[in-house]
Amino acid sequence: QRRVHGDGSSCRKSQMANTLAPYLNAIRHTLNAALCIENFASQLVERHNKPEIEARHSKELILQPLVIARNENEKCFIEPSINSIRMSICIKQADEIETILCKKFTRFLMQRADSFVILRRKAVAGYDISFLVTNFHLEDMYKSKLVDFIIQFMEDIDKEISDMKLAVNSRARIAAGEFMKRFVN
Repeated sequence: QRRVHGDGSSCRKSQMANTLAPYLNAIRHTLNAALCIENFASQLVERHNKPEIEARHSKELILQPLVIARNENEKCFIEPSINSIRMSICIKQADEIETILCKKFTRFLMQRADSFVILRRKAVAGYDISFLVTNFHLEDMYKSKLVDFIIQFMEDIDKEISDMKLAVNSRARIAAGEFMKRFVN
């Protein structure tokens, strides 16, 4: 028996959101704390300001990295530093179809990283997609809106991959049906 809410949506969707909510809330609070970054010029080269998490020139400027995991296949790796943070996401992949779809979709997004501003062109090893937020991004954007974007992105990418998987399965079912009709006649 499936309950239906007043807006017509089923209870199953809200249950999925409820299981994902603590994971996303932990990421939201961690990002809010980690995004307390400031402008910090390079200690090696005059008039240079590189993201320390990428350059790794000074060990004392890189903070303790954090892993927030929902399970072994779905986790988030946050690497804060004095002037930037790098956040890497491992997206849920239950089977081979989801693995292929995830790889293709994240590759598609990373090729268009310039349009997303904070998206890196190459993910950290072991993760599917990575973001790089610098102090310059926080000067141009609101911190709360940036965190909301990342959380919304994490929710939407799971939904998009699930929708693509359903579309692939339905097309495969139709193709198999058409193929089998030829043997019936």
